[in-house]
Amino acid sequence: MTVPQGSPRGRGRPRDPETDAAILAAALELFVERGVEGTSMEQVAKRAGVGKLTLYRRWSSKEDLLAQAIEQWVRAEVTPSAAEVYALEPRDLIERVLPAAAEMAASTGFRALVARIMGSAVSHPALMEVYWRHYILPRRELAAAMLRRAQQDGLVAVDADLDVLIDMMAGAVTYRVLQPDPPDATEMLRYLRAVYRQAGLYPPPEEK
Repeated sequence: MTVPQGSPRGRGRPRDPETDAAILAAALELFVERGVEGTSMEQVAKRAGVGKLTLYRRWSSKEDLLAQAIEQWVRAEVTPSAAEVYALEPRDLIERVLPAAAEMAASTGFRALVARIMGSAVSHPALMEVYWRHYILPRRELAAAMLRRAQQDGLVAVDADLDVLIDMMAGAVTYRVLQPDPPDATEMLRYLRAVYRQAGLYPPPEEK
């Protein structure tokens, strides 16, 4: 699992982007491997090849560092804008989005990260808050825009509860991703198409 380069927030002298990227990558890897309790600043520093003091100059605690690492990772994925939802045909938009989504959802790194974040939701709620704000909410907003477009096209009932539909879609995918024998990318793509079709977002093939 990789973390994109970027300069986390902080004070003091100018930061080296490569050092920041190495630290964030090491922190995320250790979090996925060992969870919050199994990760320490010493371990992150050792894996990143930097001194422990370098970490504390940038982050005041392990939780702050892990939250930044998660934030950097979830921001890396590009999703369509609400404007694109209304500018493109639904099938074209979904076919553009689903292959990459299926690849990511089927990856062991993504599954492990989601499982770790969910497992830390009660003991370390700040990590879930970061994941929710930067990963979940943008995708819920996109799904809501797609469902409103589908309502306009007559594919979804005008009185449908969009929040419930989004919860059902997200819950179905999460359940499938975290099951003991998860699908590979090909099967996940088929499953995502089926989920979108059941929600009214993926129209059936046009009859010839």
